[in-house]
Amino acid sequence: MSLVKFHKIRTSSSFSKPHIKRLSPFPLRQMSGKVSDVVQKLWTTYSRNTTQSLKLIDAYLVFVLFSGIFQFIYCVLVGTYPYNAFLAGFISTVGSFVLAANLRIQTNPENSGEFKGVSPERAFADFAFCNILLHFFVVNFIG
Repeated sequence: MSLVKFHKIRTSSSFSKPHIKRLSPFPLRQMSGKVSDVVQKLWTTYSRNTTQSLKLIDAYLVFVLFSGIFQFIYCVLVGTYPYNAFLAGFISTVGSFVLAANLRIQTNPENSGEFKGVSPERAFADFAFCNILLHFFVVNFIG
């Protein structure tokens, strides 16, 4: 089903040939104000309700994400001559992102019902151990 609605308009000069006017379901003028309001409310709610430890994990997630994007762009523009090095670096960023996302999920107070037996210290210890193990394999993969 299309999001675009069509509206038939009859003019006084021609009743047999209706003109079709395309109506957009999202007017841009109204939408730009709504988007900025939503982003502002999202940022305000995030800054008020998120703990410092989760903000730190989020900053690490953003860093790892941009690091992976930068590696991929570098690969596309320059090439993958030492392919093992590129692959190891990209696997490292993806693995680090996944491990940090798991750490964020486990340490979020709103998820405490799902992780009753896991303290934040235990979650961080698991994160550190798995990260060391991941990077051991990454360094081993480089050669």
